[in-house]
This record gives sequence, C-alpha cells and structure tokens, in this order.
Amino acid sequence: MVTAIIAAGGQGTRLGGDRPKQLMLVGGKTILQRAVRAFDQCERVDAIVLVVPPTLVDQSGLAETPNGTPLRVVAGGQDRHISVARGFEVVSASTDIVVVHDAARPFCSSALIARTIDAAVQHGAAIPGLAVSDTLKQRSVGPGWFVSRTLSRERVVQAQTPQAFRREVLTRAIALHQTAGVATDEATLVERAGGRVALVEGDPWNIKITTAHDLTIARRLTEDTMSVGRVGLGYDLHRFVEGRPLILGGVTIPYAKGLAGHSDADAVCHAATDAMLGAAAAGDVGRHFPDTDPRWEGASSVELLKQVATLVRAQGLTLVNLDIVIVLERPKIAPHVDRMREVLAAALGVATSAISIKGKTNEGLGPAGRGEAVEAHAVAMLAPTASDA
Repeated sequence: MVTAIIAAGGQGTRLGGDRPKQLMLVGGKTILQRAVRAFDQCERVDAIVLVVPPTLVDQSGLAETPNGTPLRVVAGGQDRHISVARGFEVVSASTDIVVVHDAARPFCSSALIARTIDAAVQHGAAIPGLAVSDTLKQRSVGPGWFVSRTLSRERVVQAQTPQAFRREVLTRAIALHQTAGVATDEATLVERAGGRVALVEGDPWNIKITTAHDLTIARRLTEDTMSVGRVGLGYDLHRFVEGRPLILGGVTIPYAKGLAGHSDADAVCHAATDAMLGAAAAGDVGRHFPDTDPRWEGASSVELLKQVATLVRAQGLTLVNLDIVIVLERPKIAPHVDRMREVLAAALGVATSAISIKGKTNEGLGPAGRGEAVEAHAVAMLAPTASDA
C-alpha cells in the first residue's frame, strides 16, 4: 500500500498576499487542490494524508479526490518535519511506501510519482533530481558576495518532491529529526541516518511556488484567465394583472395588482437567472423551466434561481456580482431593495455586497411607463471558482 503525505502546513510568507500560499489560485484552482489532484489521479497511490495549518483543518472544500482516493486532513506543526511527522502518525499500518510531497509543487505528474515509488521499493528511499545546465559557483561566507570555488555541475542535481520511502526508512528519519537539527527535507535525514537515497529523473514542469514571481510563472503555465471573467445579460417583462401577489426579487410587495406568469412571475429573479445562464453559456430560463411544464406552475422563482446557481457552480464558475435594474412606475420599490438584495444573495450563496438593485421609471413610455408591466434588466459576472476540482 502506498500513502502520500502532502505537506501544506506553512503560511507561505515569502509569497505575500492576504491568504496562505496553498490557497492562492492557479488556473481556477488553488495550489493545494492541484497538488492533491495529482496524487488522486495516480493509480499507484492508495491514500492521501493532507497536512495543513490548524486554522484550515475544518475548512470545507479545501481539497477533493474525484477519483475516490481516501483523503484525511490533519493539523501541521511549527515546521515541515513536525508536520510530516504528524501526517505519518495517521498513516495506515498496512502502508509499505510513504510518499512525501510539498503542496507548493502543484504540477507533479503521475509518471514522476510512479518512478519515485518504484525506486523507493528497490532502494528504500528515492527522490527526483533535475540535472543542472548552468555553471555553479559557491559563494564565500561573510560580507559581500564573492566566488569561493566552482562546482562540478555533473555531480549536482536540483532536488524535488515527491520523495518516497519504505515505511521503516521514514520511521528512522523522523525519529532522527529530534537530534539531527535542521534539514530541508526527509531525504536529508535519511542521509544523516546512514541511508542511501536513490535519484530518479526529475520533471522541469514540477516547479515549486515560493515567490510572487513563481506564482506568475505558474499562472502563465495554466494560461490563467481568473482576471477575465464571463458576463451575461438578462431581461424579462411581465404585465400587471388582478388577483395575483406582486413578487419581485423574492419579496412580496403590497400592491393592488400582481404579475402574470406561469410561475410566480418574479421578473427580477427571471432576469437574474437569464444573466447567470448567459454568462455560463447554459441556455435560458425557457429552456430550463418551460412554461409548458406543470412542475413550474406557481413555482418560486427564487428556488429556480437557486437551481441555476447550483448548475453554474457545477461548471466551475462562481458569481462575482449581479447588477439589476427594475423599470416600473408604481409601486415604489426603494423601501424593498435591501430585502431583495438579502434574498437574492442567500439564494446565490454570495455576500449581499455582490448584489445591486436599482429602480427606474420609463417616463411614461412603453408598457412599463404606462404602468402596464414591470421590466427587469440584469448583468451577471462569473469567474472560475477555487472549489472547481
């Protein structure tokens, strides 16, 4: 059995930003989600232990394994080795090979994981290494930067993760950490314990994201479009009739007339729904909720909007903001706008600040201007969501 420990316990302070490094977005997914997905997709991996800062342990949607690889999330410690040790504590007793990987490397391939595992099975410990093409200089100790000597690049590699170990080898390495002092990875501890670490060919695409420059490179590799967004337009019109309640934006407004329609005729929700569907290129209200279907007779348009929000999220998109204009002469909607915003925000799973609603008159022109109907216009912006795994 092979278990992967993904170390994501740090805060990534060198990267900056307002969130932990592992939650930064790269191509619509977080760095952490990409790292976990790599091991979920590898057929050689039977279980995954994810080690994160204590503040993230209970966060929903942190990472998923669509291929069904069992995933356990545990709290890390003050440094990498404590975090790996805590992850190792919950590794199944039936595990023969443990793979340790830095979550900051989100582009690890299944082939790289597999060849590292194979080498560990044969030699006890293995790491990927990249050959160095540049001439390497060792700098002097002390003030100033001077060359102390030139190193032979034929004898030097750049170490990467994942690093794979037989269970007993990693057990000794973790125990040695208590007395061996600082080490940058588990392979170093194996070396200090007298073990041999095999080298396999690394992968130049398996970059580590440490600085803001690294993050820029990673986003270019994925042709990141997070800043672009997708915009959809929505429009609806319903005429006033006697004997029906007036419902706009999910709020019942006191008035002598209501709106004609198969459902509750909430023109605001219908325009918002069409805007969402338009931004997702997923059709329109009539396609999803046709007025020929008895299921939608008298239906709450807020509930229909919730269904569309679920559909949009399933496509890996999330609502950034929604702007709505309601055109009518009477009644005045200003007293009801804040409540409408709250209802729509709850239905769409966003903050109220993401919803804007404005009331306008049509200066006596057209059906809305003559008081015969209500028009609603909506613009929605969607963007790839971090929860898209």
